[in-house]
Amino acid sequence: MSATPSRQGAEVGRRIGVGLMYGLWKPRVLGAWKVPATGPAILAVNHSHNIDGPMVMGVAPRPTHFLIKKEAFVGPLDPFLRGIGQLKVDRTSTDRTAITQALGVLESGGVLGIFPEGTRGSGDFASLRAGLAYFAVRSGAPIVPVAVLGSDERPGRLIRGLPPLRSRVDVVFGDPFEAGDGSGRRTRKALDEATVRIQGQLTAHLENARRLTGR
Repeated sequence: MSATPSRQGAEVGRRIGVGLMYGLWKPRVLGAWKVPATGPAILAVNHSHNIDGPMVMGVAPRPTHFLIKKEAFVGPLDPFLRGIGQLKVDRTSTDRTAITQALGVLESGGVLGIFPEGTRGSGDFASLRAGLAYFAVRSGAPIVPVAVLGSDERPGRLIRGLPPLRSRVDVVFGDPFEAGDGSGRRTRKALDEATVRIQGQLTAHLENARRLTGR
């Protein structure tokens, strides 16, 4: 059995994220109070830039354990990411270790962060993988949609791969919702139906976030 990532480590990661994100950029956070104060929760985050994960980690009201592609765990980043409670996932196969650890986070009442599109792209939730539905239906944890806006609008002058320093990045948390239909079924059909439901909710949240922020 794989050890559940440390919540204390994730809290350290959150504090590092707070310092870095507020030090380098100007996050505007809306709806953070919608994240359940206790118990398991899944943050479903759109993904258009590399800073989206650290940004959410830094502004979320609770420490978050993100599923992060194994390619990011290189050199000194490997022990660092593990130390702050993040989960390494191999996206090319069914990574049973990552699945066990992610379910362990939820079973212990923690917060799991997922990029449901599976990879960085347009960040519009257009193509969802089934992983989010699986974790939500299996654990019964509510999904909180999170929209990160402004991280990919224009490259910085100092570091082209990052947003301009001190630029505003909006993070909008949405209303928690249940992915399942209440039956507790985990069949392929139930997961497919849950994925469709999730996509509708996430897309609606993103549209609302764009209206709220004017982006």
